[in-house]
Amino acid sequence: MSKDKKPTGREPTKRVKTAKGRKLSSTRWLQRQLNDPYVQKAQMEGYRSRAAYKLKEIDEKLELVQKGMTVVDLGAAPGGWCQVALERGASHVVALDLLPVDEIENLTFLQMDFMDDDAPQALVDVIGDGVDLVLSDMAPNTVGHKQTDHLRIMVLVEAAYEFACEILKPQGAFLAKVWQGGAQHELLAQMKKDFTTVKHIKPPSSRQDSSESFVVCQGFRKNS
Repeated sequence: MSKDKKPTGREPTKRVKTAKGRKLSSTRWLQRQLNDPYVQKAQMEGYRSRAAYKLKEIDEKLELVQKGMTVVDLGAAPGGWCQVALERGASHVVALDLLPVDEIENLTFLQMDFMDDDAPQALVDVIGDGVDLVLSDMAPNTVGHKQTDHLRIMVLVEAAYEFACEILKPQGAFLAKVWQGGAQHELLAQMKKDFTTVKHIKPPSSRQDSSESFVVCQGFRKNS
């Protein structure tokens, strides 16, 4: 498969037997992973996760990543978005996650919970003179109740957004994963005050049966 060719999903279907002690839901997840063309493509092209293609597809449309940028990546593990940001010209990526991320050149990684009180300051300490782009792929553990899951991810989105507004340079950008119809009305209204353009996007690599989409804010109006 060439690098520019989109996955077709026509590869032979791999079936996973339900092993003793493995839940049926786990078997279904594993089978979906084995047959996911983006998982296969990521393995072939050296990306750490299929999520790399979400950022690639969004960036191809909106040109978020520019040469020489400083980027913050929240919820970065295993590092697919970091890889994409750096290969597209970012000079430095500062990433954070509860899970570890293996070393990448020009990546500074902090293993901690963004919702910890000291996490924002820890990020600021290594950022330097401001940030051009803040990415958030953070998501909570789901409980299966749509309204509850939506509220839980919005807590993370709002926290990431408040942090972004503190550290972004003028004309900077913010990208975050959201669920079930996107950002809530109050937050969306605030985003439209703080940024020139705000839109929701669902890239092709985002599974169609998933409720995830991404809110993208560009042209930060830095308050004096």
